[in-house]
Amino acid sequence: KSMSLTVVILACLGFFLDQRVWAHVGDQDKPFCSAWPSAVVPQGGHVTLWCHYRPGFNIFTLYKEDGVPVPELYKRIFWNSFLISPVTAAHAGTYRCRVFHPHSPTEWSAPSNPLVIMVTGLYDKPSLSAQPGPTVPAGENVTLSCSSQRSFDMYHLSREGEAHELRLPAVPSVNGTFQADFPLGPATHGGNYRCFGSLRDSPYEWSDPSDPLPVSVTGNPSSSWPSPTEPSFKTGIPRHLHVLIGTSVVMILFTIFFFLLHRWCSKKRMLL
Repeated sequence: KSMSLTVVILACLGFFLDQRVWAHVGDQDKPFCSAWPSAVVPQGGHVTLWCHYRPGFNIFTLYKEDGVPVPELYKRIFWNSFLISPVTAAHAGTYRCRVFHPHSPTEWSAPSNPLVIMVTGLYDKPSLSAQPGPTVPAGENVTLSCSSQRSFDMYHLSREGEAHELRLPAVPSVNGTFQADFPLGPATHGGNYRCFGSLRDSPYEWSDPSDPLPVSVTGNPSSSWPSPTEPSFKTGIPRHLHVLIGTSVVMILFTIFFFLLHRWCSKKRMLL
């Protein structure tokens, strides 16, 4: 009886934890799509697209919602992940995945979250500068200016180690360049910055990155600068970690379950 009660408790606990984890991630019938090592990929580089779902669901399809179609995705089924190499401009765009789900009426899950892949290196690099300069006292206002002779429509600013980028529209300047000024507010934290340019007709095809601009703050820095715009891209790493943690918990519980079941069966055989 105690063995049966233990098995029931473990099964219920495993189901409960599994439901809690996937409820935190989102729709339980909706997989999660991510890119490794990054969704910002240089032309000629490589990126792996992952489709995360419940343990045991590893077969998925991948499709591109916009831009140039990707022939290698057409009517194909993948296992766990899909490697894109070498990356070209045609790979820039929005992706979603569906997981094979035999209990679904269509045998496939709902579409995943949209995953945007940005391809860099399509145009010459812009230049990046800091006003009043790259070294400032703590608390002084800092503005980073991204500019180019090319008529970019949008500029994207990223800081090394950050999971998002800031974006602002480019405007013509008096010296004949197209520029965007990113006001970072009172300086509290330095870092290495780069910017990219893109065109309105192909928003996910970016220029080469600008030369890195190291910004240093003298005085007593704190954690971060306020952001001038909402982050336009996030990698989804926290959600991915929740999926991995949930999967690990479920696997541990199943291991314990089978261990107890094996001991119970062994005792039964000894009694017989």
